[in-house]
Amino acid sequence: MYLLWLGHSDAHDSKLVGGKAANLSRLAGDHPVPPGFCLTTAAFEAAHEGSAAVPRLPRAIFDQIGRAYRTLALQTGVRDPSVAVRSSAVDEDGAEDSFAGQHETYLNVSGLAAVTAAVLRCWESAHTPRALAYRRQRGLSAERVRLAVLIQVQVASDVSAVVFSANPLTGRRDEVVINASWGLGESIVGGSVTPDTYTVRRADLAVAGRVIGAKQRMTIATAGGTREGDVPRLLPTQPAPSAAQAAEVARPAVSLGS
Repeated sequence: MYLLWLGHSDAHDSKLVGGKAANLSRLAGDHPVPPGFCLTTAAFEAAHEGSAAVPRLPRAIFDQIGRAYRTLALQTGVRDPSVAVRSSAVDEDGAEDSFAGQHETYLNVSGLAAVTAAVLRCWESAHTPRALAYRRQRGLSAERVRLAVLIQVQVASDVSAVVFSANPLTGRRDEVVINASWGLGESIVGGSVTPDTYTVRRADLAVAGRVIGAKQRMTIATAGGTREGDVPRLLPTQPAPSAAQAAEVARPAVSLGS
Protein backbone atom coordinates (compact mmCIF):
# COMPACT_ATOMS: atom_id res chain seq x y z
CA MET A 1 0.00 0.00 0.00
CA TYR A 2 1.89 3.02 -1.30
CA LEU A 3 -0.69 5.83 -1.08
CA LEU A 4 -3.52 6.72 1.30
CA TRP A 5 -5.87 9.69 1.32
CA LEU A 6 -6.30 11.81 4.42
CA GLY A 7 -9.45 10.69 6.20
CA HIS A 8 -9.10 7.04 5.18
CA SER A 9 -9.16 4.78 8.23
CA ASP A 10 -5.81 3.20 7.32
CA ALA A 11 -4.27 6.69 7.23
CA HIS A 12 -4.91 6.98 10.98
CA ASP A 13 -2.06 4.50 11.55
CA SER A 14 1.15 6.36 12.37
CA LYS A 15 3.18 3.25 11.50
CA LEU A 16 2.02 3.65 7.90
CA VAL A 17 1.96 7.42 7.47
CA GLY A 18 3.92 8.91 10.38
CA GLY A 19 2.69 11.03 13.23
CA LYS A 20 1.98 14.24 11.32
CA ALA A 21 -0.16 12.65 8.60
CA ALA A 22 -1.95 10.30 11.00
CA ASN A 23 -3.06 13.20 13.20
CA LEU A 24 -4.27 15.20 10.19
CA SER A 25 -6.13 12.17 8.88
CA ARG A 26 -7.99 11.79 12.17
CA LEU A 27 -8.90 15.49 12.11
CA ALA A 28 -10.12 15.31 8.51
CA GLY A 29 -13.26 13.42 9.50
CA ASP A 30 -14.76 16.23 11.59
CA HIS A 31 -12.74 19.38 10.90
CA PRO A 32 -11.90 21.51 7.85
CA VAL A 33 -8.56 20.01 6.78
CA PRO A 34 -7.20 20.80 3.28
CA PRO A 35 -7.43 17.68 1.07
CA GLY A 36 -4.35 15.60 0.54
CA PHE A 37 -2.77 12.17 0.42
CA CYS A 38 0.21 10.43 1.93
CA LEU A 39 2.92 8.20 0.52
CA THR A 40 3.29 5.46 3.09
CA THR A 41 6.38 3.96 4.66
CA ALA A 42 5.95 1.09 2.19
CA ALA A 43 6.62 3.59 -0.62
CA PHE A 44 9.73 4.77 1.22
CA GLU A 45 11.00 1.20 1.49
CA ALA A 46 10.27 0.47 -2.18
CA ALA A 47 12.15 3.62 -3.17
CA HIS A 48 15.22 2.42 -1.28
CA GLU A 49 15.42 -1.12 -2.64
CA GLY A 50 19.02 -1.69 -3.72
CA SER A 51 20.30 1.53 -2.14
CA ALA A 52 20.29 2.51 1.51
CA ALA A 53 20.70 6.25 1.05
CA VAL A 54 19.76 7.17 -2.54
CA PRO A 55 16.03 6.76 -3.20
CA ARG A 56 14.50 6.34 -6.63
CA LEU A 57 10.88 6.71 -7.70
CA PRO A 58 9.46 3.39 -8.93
CA ARG A 59 7.03 3.68 -11.83
CA ALA A 60 4.14 2.26 -9.82
CA ILE A 61 4.55 4.97 -7.17
CA PHE A 62 5.00 7.72 -9.78
CA ASP A 63 1.74 6.66 -11.45
CA GLN A 64 -0.13 6.70 -8.13
CA ILE A 65 1.18 10.19 -7.32
CA GLY A 66 0.10 11.36 -10.78
CA ARG A 67 -3.44 10.03 -10.38
CA ALA A 68 -3.79 11.48 -6.88
CA TYR A 69 -2.43 14.87 -7.97
CA ARG A 70 -4.92 14.95 -10.86
CA THR A 71 -7.68 14.21 -8.34
CA LEU A 72 -6.57 17.24 -6.31
CA ALA A 73 -6.71 19.27 -9.53
CA LEU A 74 -10.33 18.22 -10.05
CA GLN A 75 -11.19 18.98 -6.42
CA THR A 76 -9.64 22.45 -6.52
CA GLY A 77 -10.50 23.36 -10.11
CA VAL A 78 -6.84 24.25 -10.71
CA ARG A 79 -4.80 22.45 -13.37
CA ASP A 80 -1.60 22.36 -11.30
CA PRO A 81 -2.68 23.01 -7.71
CA SER A 82 -0.10 24.31 -5.25
CA VAL A 83 0.63 21.80 -2.51
CA ALA A 84 2.75 21.42 0.59
CA VAL A 85 5.06 18.38 0.47
CA ARG A 86 5.96 17.43 4.03
CA SER A 87 7.95 14.66 5.66
CA SER A 88 6.07 12.60 8.25
CA ALA A 89 8.34 10.38 10.34
CA VAL A 90 7.09 7.15 11.87
CA ASP A 91 8.37 8.10 15.33
CA GLU A 92 7.35 11.73 14.84
CA ASP A 93 5.80 13.74 17.67
CA GLY A 94 5.83 10.85 20.14
CA ALA A 95 5.74 11.40 23.88
CA GLU A 96 9.53 11.44 24.11
CA ASP A 97 10.75 12.01 20.56
CA SER A 98 9.80 14.86 18.24
CA PHE A 99 11.31 15.05 14.76
CA ALA A 100 10.19 18.63 14.14
CA GLY A 101 12.71 20.33 11.87
CA GLN A 102 14.77 17.19 11.26
CA HIS A 103 13.26 16.31 7.89
CA GLU A 104 12.30 18.45 4.90
CA THR A 105 9.14 20.38 4.05
CA TYR A 106 8.48 22.13 0.73
CA LEU A 107 5.71 24.71 0.41
CA ASN A 108 3.76 26.01 -2.59
CA VAL A 109 4.94 23.25 -4.93
CA SER A 110 3.11 23.20 -8.27
CA GLY A 111 3.15 20.68 -11.12
CA LEU A 112 3.67 16.91 -11.08
CA ALA A 113 7.39 17.08 -11.88
CA ALA A 114 8.02 19.50 -9.01
CA VAL A 115 5.91 17.41 -6.63
CA THR A 116 7.78 14.18 -7.38
CA ALA A 117 11.12 15.99 -7.06
CA ALA A 118 10.06 17.29 -3.64
CA VAL A 119 9.03 13.77 -2.59
CA LEU A 120 12.51 12.48 -3.44
CA ARG A 121 14.13 15.29 -1.46
CA CYS A 122 11.92 14.48 1.55
CA TRP A 123 13.00 10.85 1.37
CA GLU A 124 16.64 11.89 1.08
CA SER A 125 16.29 14.05 4.20
CA ALA A 126 15.87 10.88 6.28
CA HIS A 127 19.57 10.17 5.73
CA THR A 128 21.15 13.55 6.46
CA PRO A 129 23.86 13.56 9.14
CA ARG A 130 21.65 15.77 11.31
CA ALA A 131 18.65 13.42 11.13
CA LEU A 132 20.74 10.29 11.73
CA ALA A 133 22.59 11.90 14.66
CA TYR A 134 19.25 12.93 16.19
CA ARG A 135 18.06 9.33 16.08
CA ARG A 136 21.24 7.95 17.58
CA GLN A 137 21.15 10.48 20.42
CA ARG A 138 17.69 9.22 21.36
CA GLY A 139 18.47 5.55 21.09
CA LEU A 140 16.48 5.10 17.88
CA SER A 141 17.69 2.97 15.00
CA ALA A 142 19.61 5.08 12.50
CA GLU A 143 19.61 2.21 10.02
CA ARG A 144 15.92 1.36 10.24
CA VAL A 145 14.65 4.75 9.08
CA ARG A 146 11.05 4.86 7.81
CA LEU A 147 9.55 8.06 6.46
CA ALA A 148 6.18 8.88 4.93
CA VAL A 149 5.48 11.97 2.82
CA LEU A 150 2.33 14.09 3.01
CA ILE A 151 1.09 15.98 -0.07
CA GLN A 152 -1.63 18.47 0.87
CA VAL A 153 -3.33 21.39 -0.87
CA GLN A 154 -1.58 24.64 0.06
CA VAL A 155 -3.78 27.29 1.66
CA ALA A 156 -3.12 30.73 0.14
CA SER A 157 -3.29 32.58 3.44
CA ASP A 158 -3.07 36.30 4.11
CA VAL A 159 -2.79 35.50 7.84
CA SER A 160 -1.50 32.30 9.45
CA ALA A 161 -1.58 31.04 13.01
CA VAL A 162 -0.22 28.38 15.32
CA VAL A 163 -2.77 27.32 17.94
CA PHE A 164 -2.06 25.77 21.35
CA SER A 165 -5.00 23.95 22.92
CA ALA A 166 -3.57 24.77 26.37
CA ASN A 167 -1.50 27.74 27.51
CA PRO A 168 2.11 26.65 26.84
CA LEU A 169 3.54 29.14 29.34
CA THR A 170 1.26 28.53 32.31
CA GLY A 171 -0.12 25.08 31.54
CA ARG A 172 -3.68 26.33 32.02
CA ARG A 173 -6.16 24.03 30.27
CA ASP A 174 -8.94 26.62 30.28
CA GLU A 175 -7.08 28.85 27.80
CA VAL A 176 -6.21 28.57 24.11
CA VAL A 177 -3.17 30.52 22.91
CA ILE A 178 -2.78 31.69 19.31
CA ASN A 179 0.38 32.98 17.62
CA ALA A 180 -0.54 34.77 14.39
CA SER A 181 1.21 36.78 11.71
CA TRP A 182 0.97 37.90 8.09
CA GLY A 183 1.60 35.53 5.19
CA LEU A 184 2.27 31.80 5.32
CA GLY A 185 2.86 30.08 8.63
CA GLU A 186 6.50 29.18 8.00
CA SER A 187 7.68 32.51 9.42
CA ILE A 188 5.96 31.68 12.74
CA VAL A 189 7.19 28.09 12.91
CA GLY A 190 10.70 29.06 11.82
CA GLY A 191 10.96 31.89 14.33
CA SER A 192 11.73 34.63 11.81
CA VAL A 193 8.91 36.82 13.12
CA THR A 194 7.56 37.93 16.50
CA PRO A 195 3.87 37.12 16.07
CA ASP A 196 0.76 38.50 17.70
CA THR A 197 -0.27 36.45 20.73
CA TYR A 198 -3.92 35.98 21.68
CA THR A 199 -5.15 34.27 24.83
CA VAL A 200 -8.71 32.99 24.40
CA ARG A 201 -10.92 31.61 27.17
CA ARG A 202 -12.26 28.14 26.44
CA ALA A 203 -15.53 28.76 28.27
CA ASP A 204 -16.87 31.53 26.03
CA LEU A 205 -14.20 32.05 23.31
CA ALA A 206 -13.62 35.59 24.57
CA VAL A 207 -10.19 37.13 24.02
CA ALA A 208 -8.69 37.50 27.49
CA GLY A 209 -5.40 38.96 26.36
CA ARG A 210 -3.65 40.25 23.26
CA VAL A 211 -0.03 41.24 22.62
CA ILE A 212 0.78 42.73 19.20
CA GLY A 213 4.14 41.45 17.98
CA ALA A 214 6.72 43.22 15.83
CA LYS A 215 5.75 41.50 12.61
CA GLN A 216 8.54 42.76 10.37
CA ARG A 217 9.00 39.68 8.15
CA MET A 218 6.63 37.31 6.39
CA THR A 219 6.74 34.18 4.25
CA ILE A 220 5.35 34.93 0.78
CA ALA A 221 4.16 32.43 -1.82
CA THR A 222 6.00 32.72 -5.14
CA ALA A 223 5.82 30.77 -8.39
CA GLY A 224 6.68 27.24 -7.32
CA GLY A 225 7.91 28.06 -3.84
CA THR A 226 8.19 30.70 -1.13
CA ARG A 227 10.45 33.55 -0.07
CA GLU A 228 10.96 35.69 2.99
CA GLY A 229 10.06 39.37 2.61
CA ASP A 230 9.27 42.53 4.54
CA VAL A 231 5.76 43.05 5.85
CA PRO A 232 4.15 45.99 3.98
CA ARG A 233 4.36 49.38 5.67
CA LEU A 234 1.73 50.01 8.40
CA LEU A 235 0.89 46.31 8.78
CA PRO A 236 3.57 45.37 11.36
CA THR A 237 1.76 47.26 14.12
CA GLN A 238 -1.72 46.14 13.06
CA PRO A 239 -3.27 43.01 14.60
CA ALA A 240 -3.09 40.18 12.07
CA PRO A 241 -6.42 38.57 13.06
CA SER A 242 -9.34 40.45 14.58
CA ALA A 243 -10.73 39.36 17.95
CA ALA A 244 -13.62 37.66 16.14
CA GLN A 245 -11.21 35.79 13.86
CA ALA A 246 -9.11 34.72 16.85
CA ALA A 247 -12.22 33.27 18.48
CA GLU A 248 -13.05 31.31 15.32
CA VAL A 249 -9.49 30.00 15.12
CA ALA A 250 -9.71 28.89 18.76
CA ARG A 251 -13.02 27.09 18.30
CA PRO A 252 -11.62 23.85 16.77
CA ALA A 253 -8.93 23.69 19.46
CA VAL A 254 -11.63 23.86 22.12
CA SER A 255 -13.62 21.05 20.51
CA LEU A 256 -10.49 18.90 20.15
CA GLY A 257 -9.57 19.36 23.78
CA SER A 258 -13.04 18.62 25.11
